[in-house]
Amino acid sequence: MNLLLFFSFLSVVSAFSPLRRFSSRKNTTTSSALAMSSSEVSEGDKIPNVTMKQLVTGDAAPKAVDLLELIAGKKVAIFGVPGAFTPGCSKSHLPSFMEAQDELKAKGVELTICVATNDAFVMEAWGRTSGGADAGILFLADDSGELTKQLGLVLETPIGIRTKRFSLIANDGVVTHYFSSAEESSNTWAPQVLAKL
Repeated sequence: MNLLLFFSFLSVVSAFSPLRRFSSRKNTTTSSALAMSSSEVSEGDKIPNVTMKQLVTGDAAPKAVDLLELIAGKKVAIFGVPGAFTPGCSKSHLPSFMEAQDELKAKGVELTICVATNDAFVMEAWGRTSGGADAGILFLADDSGELTKQLGLVLETPIGIRTKRFSLIANDGVVTHYFSSAEESSNTWAPQVLAKL
């Protein structure tokens, strides 16, 4: 019970703490790779070459995940949310993909990935306590905001950078279907995705 309270506290602190946008340390990644995209991702675009973070339940520290390497040769669904444990994400967006796993697999989707700008500890706790990880969804932290920036999906808030709600299908690293929340959040939920596959 104490562990659950700790992760709940951790998620609240993480959700409302500013995301560091720039590092004083020299980054070996080229400046063009870190530049914020001026336009939102669209069909035909390539998924950016970024490193995400994943905490496997039981591990002491997160591991780096090369996103392009992870999805190479696969048909994947990726959905992004403004924050783990937030009401809309926890009550609607995430559950829609949890319930749709069998149907997505029947449509050839081999992997479903959830991303947010929370850290890997919060993403692991959300995946575990929501049942999303047990449903087969992989929870990856975009803790630097690099994926969010390169997809052109930055949501500026008083507490830092968040990810605009979205969903997409990519085949071997190329976006084949894109679903924006610009008009309605529900446009990014799994039933809308399935209807286009």
